[in-house]
Amino acid sequence: MGVVSSGEDYWETFTQAAADEGITVEIVNFSDYQLPNQGLTDGDLDLNQFQHLQFLAGYNVNSGADLTPIGATAVYPLALYSATHESVEDIPDGGEVAIPNDDTNQARALLVLQEAGLITLEGGGTAFSTPADVVAEKSKVTVTPVDAAQTALALQDVDASIINNDFVGDAGLTSDDAIFSDDPDSAAAEPYINVWVSRAEDKDDETLNKLIDIFHTPEIEKGVLEASGDTGVIKDNDAADLQRILDGIEGDLAGTEAQG
Repeated sequence: MGVVSSGEDYWETFTQAAADEGITVEIVNFSDYQLPNQGLTDGDLDLNQFQHLQFLAGYNVNSGADLTPIGATAVYPLALYSATHESVEDIPDGGEVAIPNDDTNQARALLVLQEAGLITLEGGGTAFSTPADVVAEKSKVTVTPVDAAQTALALQDVDASIINNDFVGDAGLTSDDAIFSDDPDSAAAEPYINVWVSRAEDKDDETLNKLIDIFHTPEIEKGVLEASGDTGVIKDNDAADLQRILDGIEGDLAGTEAQG
């Protein structure tokens, strides 16, 4: 199985638990996020676990593949931080907020700001919204896209910043410092549920599905949360629900590309 975080302690616990059930798991680590899906498509992997549904949809639509989510892992909330304001309400009219500029996180950041009441997005916003969709006359702040790694540094120059979990610690922050975070149980968070993925023909494979059951045991879930700095929220959506969400994202994405 392909992952991008093999150094986390919970993987050792996971592989041992699988061995206790008679399943030998070989974990293959990748540093390039594109490779675990290609490896699965090519048959070099049986399973991967590193991505959310939005990322998977982009891969399937762009490659013509039909990789399939067979289990959920967690949602990692995306949060708003400020060095000068203690609450969302304290951010002034006309304030400036930095957001990540990569396609996936940029759209999600905009949805977070809308949920916080700081901006209004054209048509209510989607997982493909861009800053061009911000309705200025109905928004309290302006947004400035920057490289995701720069969102923490930007805190000194803006009223607030949306910072990915990967960079929160680099800023000397913890999740407790966030002044707003998206709701992991909301419909807007569904595209960002992280998932176990197999080839479509293997989605009912008994061994692969047993691994998902093993993952959702208390000891391993605890390790996953600790690795996220206790910011993650475990999700247990079944395969049918995950496929429903994926189908919707892929339909939206295909429609967006057709219009483009």
